[in-house]
Amino acid sequence: MIASVAGRVTGIGPEAAVIEVGGVGVLVHCTPGTLAGLRVGEPGRLATSLVVREESLTLYGFASDDERAVFEMVQTASGVGPRIALAMLAVHTPAALRTAVATADIKALTMVPGIGQKGAQRIVLELKGKLGTPDEAVNAALGGAAAAPPWRDQVHSGLVGLGYSARDADEAVAAVAPEADAEVAAGRSPQVAVLLKSALRALSVR
Repeated sequence: MIASVAGRVTGIGPEAAVIEVGGVGVLVHCTPGTLAGLRVGEPGRLATSLVVREESLTLYGFASDDERAVFEMVQTASGVGPRIALAMLAVHTPAALRTAVATADIKALTMVPGIGQKGAQRIVLELKGKLGTPDEAVNAALGGAAAAPPWRDQVHSGLVGLGYSARDADEAVAAVAPEADAEVAAGRSPQVAVLLKSALRALSVR
């Protein structure tokens, strides 16, 4: 995976920028907000996500690692490909997307070109609890919702440390969440080592 690119910005278009890396001009598709932060002739750095298709390799760039993580996670929802995922980040910040999903704000999601009423409902259903904890404003809207349990970050970090992508790690964390919830319901603290093994099994049988 190409996690980031850094170099001199040699071109900026309506939907993409060209960054020279080691003498090679790399085309990176970005949101208008990300493009606005770049200047031709000046150094630039973008967190990136490489989307591999049979007929193409497309690189998407983001101003922050958080934007990239959200870009990759929203694509786990049915019907959301990289172009819609990028459009979501063009319309909303990562925090605003977390707010929309956590509060089931269908109206906010349908502001994104390509997402209709049913698509927005499906996104809320499939992504709820997977985009991470909302910011304080969202917690207030939810009546002071509690932060995510620490095991989530620990298992996620462990998987990334083993070489899995953030997207794979997010999917595995979601897969073992019921196991952790069962431990909590039984009055026990979820064991990170046990959950990590379960997450690895989940990844191995995909």
